[in-house]
Amino acid sequence: MRIARFVPTGGDPAFGIVELAADEGEHPDTIAVITGDPVAAPVQYTGARHDLADVRLLSPVIPRSKVVGIGRNYAEHAAELGNEVPTDPLVFLKPNTSVIGHDEAIIRPSFCHELHYEGELAVVIGRICKDVPVERAQEVIFGFTVADDVTARDVQKGDGQWTRAKGSDTFCPLGPWMVTHLSVAEAQSLPITTRLDGQVVQRGNTREMVRPIPELISYISSFTTLLPGDVILTGTPAGVGPMEPGQRVEVEIDGIGTLSNTVAEA
Repeated sequence: MRIARFVPTGGDPAFGIVELAADEGEHPDTIAVITGDPVAAPVQYTGARHDLADVRLLSPVIPRSKVVGIGRNYAEHAAELGNEVPTDPLVFLKPNTSVIGHDEAIIRPSFCHELHYEGELAVVIGRICKDVPVERAQEVIFGFTVADDVTARDVQKGDGQWTRAKGSDTFCPLGPWMVTHLSVAEAQSLPITTRLDGQVVQRGNTREMVRPIPELISYISSFTTLLPGDVILTGTPAGVGPMEPGQRVEVEIDGIGTLSNTVAEA
């Protein structure tokens, strides 16, 4: 199931089930409106439908309290920036105010002169949990989505800690929707491709993670309670690099979808 959050023309934000046409061209992709927030409570179809092309997609999830990022979880990415893979997972936080949706603009702030893309798989938590055993990680996952862990690389180096570099407004694009039909095992073997103005700049696979999804959930929940709607960014493959105002960055994960955003100047 693909769950999106969207705004119809002249309407208010709502959630819906994305229905992709089996045959291209003959039938439009649609979105079936549902009641409530699917991460928080059971939902029902309202009977209303929209053509997907006629709505504006928003971030598919509004993190209740936090976005938890994992740094240097792909060995080749750690190496390309001259870093070692850390002994324990390297954890940082992005505030929920950094979250934007598909086709919204990433704003390069005036203090940043080196803005980087980082395509990633994101895990959406579906229930309150603490001290989750590795073997029970699947039970606390609601679904998966695509993320771009936007990073002000020069600020990251200068500040020494990552709050401004990774937590600034618009630095956490998520979308275009969440999928709930993937198991952890399936999510752990997905190709990731990032394109900048149509040119491939990152190509990896989630199987290359140093620490897999269940281990990350177990580690994070050992020190902080995870809430429904919290998001975990699982790390980025090698190939990160700069993006400039006016450029478009696309992150595609097979089996989920393609997240696309333009870059703009503050």
